[in-house]
Amino acid sequence: MFPILGACPVCGEGMMITRMECPQCATAVEGRFATGRLGRLTAEQTAFVETFIRCDGKLKHVGEEMGLSYPSVRSRLDEVIRAMGYEVRRDYEDDFSGGPSEMERREILEALERGEVSTEDVLERLQGKPIEGE
Repeated sequence: MFPILGACPVCGEGMMITRMECPQCATAVEGRFATGRLGRLTAEQTAFVETFIRCDGKLKHVGEEMGLSYPSVRSRLDEVIRAMGYEVRRDYEDDFSGGPSEMERREILEALERGEVSTEDVLERLQGKPIEGE
């Protein structure tokens, strides 16, 4: 069996399930069935959610299992939250106002993971301060 597609591979719109069938007795039901919020996720996001659940929701354990830093795990969780149609709410999110965009923050954190910048440089960049020599 193939996994359910949450989005149309042609135009990106949400897909709709119109027929369901019992594999045992072949009873079929036709209509319009929603995939639910989890159906909006990409295959990569679904895999992340499965890992998140397997790790009891502990971001540190998710990072260890996936080989990612805490900021990268947090970023992926935020992407899943948004993809499901929810608003990301964190107390420290206000600390980033006036600083780099979400994409810039992600690039900065990935540079840290690759060892291209120091932790101090990252902290300054995330606070919107220019780095000497830039």
